[in-house]
Amino acid sequence: MSRCDVEIVCANLLNRPGCGCIILVKMTTDYQINPEREASPTSKIRPISLIFADDHEVVREGFVALYSSDVRLRVIGQCGDGLAALEMIQTRNPDFAVIDLNMPKLGGLDVIRKLRSANHPCKLVVLSMSHDEPTVIAVLRAGADGFVPKDGPARHLVDAIQYIQDGGVYISPAFPRDMLTRRWTGADPIGALSEREHEVFHCLVAGMRPKEIATALHLSPKTVDTHRAHLMGKLSINDLPGLVKFALKNNLIPKE
Repeated sequence: MSRCDVEIVCANLLNRPGCGCIILVKMTTDYQINPEREASPTSKIRPISLIFADDHEVVREGFVALYSSDVRLRVIGQCGDGLAALEMIQTRNPDFAVIDLNMPKLGGLDVIRKLRSANHPCKLVVLSMSHDEPTVIAVLRAGADGFVPKDGPARHLVDAIQYIQDGGVYISPAFPRDMLTRRWTGADPIGALSEREHEVFHCLVAGMRPKEIATALHLSPKTVDTHRAHLMGKLSINDLPGLVKFALKNNLIPKE
């Protein structure tokens, strides 16, 4: 039975903004994916179902090609924006969803918050180029089950899925272990905002205009303005530049 040797190469694409990484999949015959735990073709163990959500198509397709060769996993969908990810998770009910932080229409953090507020059982793993400590802690506080840097070894995502499947919360070995404890310490700088205000906040600091936010969140422009006024009042901020400065100061804008 042939196996694949996968090499992930992260690089800037001609220094163009918005480009994350490229994935190269190289097939050989001498590589085994954790052979002691690999399921046999006749195994009755149900494979773990996965959905990938990332706004870069080359990233999605690369990871789908990579993990489709692992008999323990079954990729049942992929999408390129947060709203599509939310709908796909709610309708297809995968065991795991692997999501990026920076996605159009709805950010990864808000996807996590919505699913957790609805008590959806899907396990959520964030795969991102942003892996500074405040970002990782924010992801874990939102309710993610794991965080894996995109520029890490390919095996870390499978390790994360296995670890979470066994009941743990996974962070990359590159992070200090006490980060899992520190996620519960310190105040959430936007903890006073409602779920909808969270969404509008992240859209605003991402540079979206009110009409774009209204379209993305299926709201009227007037409702967006109301949420904007409420959240700024709660944060004691008077204008949009002040809101962006607040987000930067509190590491609420992923650096991807």
